[in-house]
Amino acid sequence: MSNSTYVLDDKLMVSVGARFLNYIIDLIAIMVLLIGFGVCVGILTALFDMNFLSIWIDGLGDFGWNVIAIILTLIYYILMEGFFGRTLGKFVTGSAVVDENGEKPDFGTIIKRSLCRCIPFDALTYLGGSRGWHDSISDTYVVNKKALAEEVKTFHEFNLIGIKEGN
Repeated sequence: MSNSTYVLDDKLMVSVGARFLNYIIDLIAIMVLLIGFGVCVGILTALFDMNFLSIWIDGLGDFGWNVIAIILTLIYYILMEGFFGRTLGKFVTGSAVVDENGEKPDFGTIIKRSLCRCIPFDALTYLGGSRGWHDSISDTYVVNKKALAEEVKTFHEFNLIGIKEGN
């Protein structure tokens, strides 16, 4: 009897350098979103004479902008990883977020993973060679997407050995 459930191999995990590049690219994307938010507020204020938006923006201060940045960051990661299993950084580096069976995690797991990014210093936790807090707490992995596809294909082909055709 063969085991038909694939379990992820650690050799598929991306390097620390790829993780860092993912982080930098995603950070730039989030900054662009934040600038876009400011531009949209400015356009709405100018076009529709929404002076209350201008007053609101002026009164935000550092704390308010930090809250907006956190909200936009959560939206970015939840939507990108929730729908695609990848962020812009992961698209560039050819990596993806998966569960222990090499599958795209469910939306609840992605939300948990994204919320864990709010833990102070989380972004630095993977630099020591470990998986990082947002990975280990949510039971997710960042792997090389092409290598994973090959590994899963080989695994399933191996499991077909000895099975009669037509069964």
